[in-house]
Amino acid sequence: MTGRLARQVCVVGAGMSRFGTFPRLATRDLFVDAVREMYTSADQGVDPRRIEAVYVGNYSSDLFERQGHTAPFMADWVGLTPRPATRVENACGSGGTALHAGIAAVASGLYDVVLVGGIEKMTDLPTDQVTDALATAGDGMYEASAGFTFPGFYAAMATAYMHRYGATSEALMRVAIKNHENGSRNPKAQFGMTIRDILRKKIDKAREKGGAIPEWNDEMAFLHDPAANPIVAWPLRLFDCSPISDGAAAVLVVAEKVAKSFSHAPLRVRGLGQASDTALYARSDATCLPAARAAAETAYAMAGVTPSAIRIAEVHDCFTIAEVIASEDLGFFPAGEGARAAEDGATTRSGRMPINTSGGLKSKGHPVGASGVAQVVEVWKQMHNQAGERQVPQDVDLALTHNLGGTGQSCVVHIFERG
Repeated sequence: MTGRLARQVCVVGAGMSRFGTFPRLATRDLFVDAVREMYTSADQGVDPRRIEAVYVGNYSSDLFERQGHTAPFMADWVGLTPRPATRVENACGSGGTALHAGIAAVASGLYDVVLVGGIEKMTDLPTDQVTDALATAGDGMYEASAGFTFPGFYAAMATAYMHRYGATSEALMRVAIKNHENGSRNPKAQFGMTIRDILRKKIDKAREKGGAIPEWNDEMAFLHDPAANPIVAWPLRLFDCSPISDGAAAVLVVAEKVAKSFSHAPLRVRGLGQASDTALYARSDATCLPAARAAAETAYAMAGVTPSAIRIAEVHDCFTIAEVIASEDLGFFPAGEGARAAEDGATTRSGRMPINTSGGLKSKGHPVGASGVAQVVEVWKQMHNQAGERQVPQDVDLALTHNLGGTGQSCVVHIFERG
């Protein structure tokens, strides 16, 4: 099933709040920050009166903040009532799914100008309650009841992958090192530090306290140290896991016929795909995500391109193994070769297939409902040569985003072309 858009759709602005821990801010404050930056990113300016509808990706404000009916509150705080405002929920894929819905609404001709946002505020709850909330994205009847949490889910995938392909935990460590390197160059990232910066900070702290000085020669020695990088769910360690985060992101989606009135350089939506799958326990293969493969196949077919045409990708690295598997599901590397590609540097900013130049969920942060939209913000910056110190050296004319829900029960893939 290839599908097609009834008319061409573009992204003409993109912005995000800082990602991190913000005890004094509400979700609506973060959303206001994201929308303000989105407005300024459109070089022709944005008259808010032209926005006809709002779609907001949000996983669980009900559990994280005890606030339901979220979308109208967001619309109110950015001055867009009485426009229709709709909350879209697809677990950690909520933001990408909201974008998919916004694009479809514009492509259908229902609207010409749509604001798509993604929001989440997770840090007001203690870690154990966040873990419980996130577990609702698994199968409550057959998985959560058996004690599975999301580190456990992805640890099972990692174990299966390592057993089948002979990959080692060092490949996953290389993903973490690379994404922290990219995140250190992203002023919006929750963890804007390299792994080397972190280990040096810990050494300095130990020296100040007059304690034993850790003997870490490099990042790998640090990541192998169980005291510095404890196992969360074998083989995944602390630095294999994305953090608990607050944040918001926003993009403006418009019909091509009006795009140039917002931006001289809009991004054209070249292809998109969405797919779903069974829960993890029911799959015959834990080393790939069929929904991701199906969504990617649809997006590539609509775009009329192959994976080799993509210049950069922002993928859903909720855990380091998720990035490795995504790099294969999306066709960038053959099955079993994603781990080796990570070790060989193929996915770094200067590699042949840069992945997660933003720092990814791992370093940039993962406010779950916002992540899929924030991926588009990075694509916008890279394709407009506005990514600063993390700008990739090659020209970026085609870019891809990949946003998962749960353990891959849902996936959304979008392909963008610089106009």
